Amino acid sequence: MDAAGSQVEGECTKYAGQSQSGFITTQGGNLLCSKIIHLIHNNNVKSQVSKVLNECELRMYKSVAFPAIGTGQAGQSPAKVADDMLDAIVEFARKRSVQHLKKIKIIIFQTHMLGDFYKSMKKREDSGSCTTDSWMSLFKSFFLGKKQLTEKKKPVVLEKKVDVATFQICGERQRNVDATESWLKNLILKEQLENTISDELIENLDERQIATLADLQRRKHVTIQLENKLSPPRITISGISRDVCFVYVEVQKMIKTIKDTEEERSKAELVYNLVEWRYPGSNDSFVAFDKLTNMQLEDAKIAKKPHLTVKINKRNYKVDLNTLQANDEQGKTINIQRVPKNEGKL
Repeated sequence: MDAAGSQVEGECTKYAGQSQSGFITTQGGNLLCSKIIHLIHNNNVKSQVSKVLNECELRMYKSVAFPAIGTGQAGQSPAKVADDMLDAIVEFARKRSVQHLKKIKIIIFQTHMLGDFYKSMKKREDSGSCTTDSWMSLFKSFFLGKKQLTEKKKPVVLEKKVDVATFQICGERQRNVDATESWLKNLILKEQLENTISDELIENLDERQIATLADLQRRKHVTIQLENKLSPPRITISGISRDVCFVYVEVQKMIKTIKDTEEERSKAELVYNLVEWRYPGSNDSFVAFDKLTNMQLEDAKIAKKPHLTVKINKRNYKVDLNTLQANDEQGKTINIQRVPKNEGKL
């Protein structure tokens, strides 16, 4: 109320006794909104949210933002409030009569409540209670900027940015203007290029690589479109020829890096099935190296290299591949093991 200002406070005082629907509506005051709907305290959060949504549709408002109702001084359970609020939104979204209200936000100031709202949203996603993907996208947008609470891979998203240039052509005759417009269009088209890359590995792009694509798109003033639902997935680059060619090469390098990483993982898995390198653990036991280090040790031995530096418990050790002894930087010596898993194949 302090942020809204004295005008809103005055309206609340004026209309406080006139409420018949459980709320009153005032101007937005100093807040960045056109109206404020003030709810009269009620423990039925679902009913309150439904009334507000219906009022917004009736008044043809395009968007509305809710706090986590009842989780402050009212002391209601955040988990129950999340369920009640999302239940009300789902029921409202299913109405075929909804035409005006397009955006619903829930503003959560207390970070510990994010998990409650996320779990409530996930319950609906897993049960299929939402009838359309668009409304599930709405629920996910509540948590925009928050790290995913699951390890499920996020879909590839790259914001499309287009810089628009406007030409105003003036002339004494219409045919001169038309001729100039045609000349400009032909000049632009001559400089435009579109290249497409199709590769299964595109779906393996991680967040860091997506950020690199976004940076290339911004710096080189090209449009990069990712279509990862196609088979195979596709990246389309369009813009001025020289910039498209540069970005095309960079994307090919990126895909090659992914390919090399995948091949290295496959090779490491194969080597691990044949031989296992180990270092001392606790109680006279031995612990297997990770698969990548395991492959590096085996490759070095096959290549008859005398030494290889590896990490053991976050410390560097220089391994003598002839004696199978490893020394750290402080001079500590440990014995390592090479255990073939199938002598007949080695």
